Amino acid sequence: MLYPMFFKPISKERLWGGRKLMDFLNKPFHGDQIGESWELSAVSGDESVVLDGPLQGKSLNELIEIYKADLVGKSVYERFGNDFPILIKYIDAQKDLSVQLHPHDYLAKERHNSFGKNEMWYIMDADPGAQLITGFSKDTDQNEYQQYLQNGQIEDLLHYETVKRGDTFFIRTGTVHAIGAGILLAEIQQTSDVTYRIFDWNRKDKDGNTRELHTEQALDAIDFVNRNDHKVVYTAESNQRNLMVDSPYFTTEIVAVEGEMSIQTDQLDSFVILMAVQGDNQISVDGTIYDLPFGSTVLLPACLTGFTIKTNQSEVLMVTI
Repeated sequence: MLYPMFFKPISKERLWGGRKLMDFLNKPFHGDQIGESWELSAVSGDESVVLDGPLQGKSLNELIEIYKADLVGKSVYERFGNDFPILIKYIDAQKDLSVQLHPHDYLAKERHNSFGKNEMWYIMDADPGAQLITGFSKDTDQNEYQQYLQNGQIEDLLHYETVKRGDTFFIRTGTVHAIGAGILLAEIQQTSDVTYRIFDWNRKDKDGNTRELHTEQALDAIDFVNRNDHKVVYTAESNQRNLMVDSPYFTTEIVAVEGEMSIQTDQLDSFVILMAVQGDNQISVDGTIYDLPFGSTVLLPACLTGFTIKTNQSEVLMVTI
């Protein structure tokens, strides 16, 4: 019998990471440069493992092979087979991340046998004045971009966005982007670990080496158009499902709960992922109560018919395909 499943978070030490994942989200990690908590992953070598219950110790990939559509949904299984299509993370940027981009599905498949990487960010906490980079500040082209890069002026071509808690962004493949220092966020993305790094602030690692740049690889993957639609406009009305992102890759809603709210899922034909991005919760499924504390993530199999969230006041991201 399938049930709501929590997975052991996977820590990722990063040059730009800090301590907020442990101090703020209570992750069971150790170190002073932990940049990412992979909450739900089917990436090869980093497969999430069930934390407790009858299926404790089973990997996400094993679960899909065993339970197929009962776990992910009939239409999802028909589309993706045994490949789990999304990757869920919490990210703590104590320092600026590199300026980077991700290739689209076709290029990623051709070069890396991978999905592309469209992604969504939900800002959980931000220091005053903290910024993201989302695309270019004007329309450009490959020639102009290369001139800025060669002249060491690429920072002047980028678009900077000051952020606060609750701000949400949808970053399409090809968009140059970076998470700035002082930001803690929830990230929902296609299952991919393919990144083209184009600029890293000329910094060096602990051994005095600069990190690899993917200057040539990135050229035919970059979207040079100046878009103004990266930031997501949404409402967060209490005790309703409020749409944030509806894409071919995933759909994300925010559920702002006061007291109690029940949600039916039997018509979705998809698994449901809940991320507790503000406040502590309990979820009730078929009469069993599970704790969903702030900063946690749970996977609800597609075969379940619904759930109830109980809380004083919270916000939960609800992710489906």
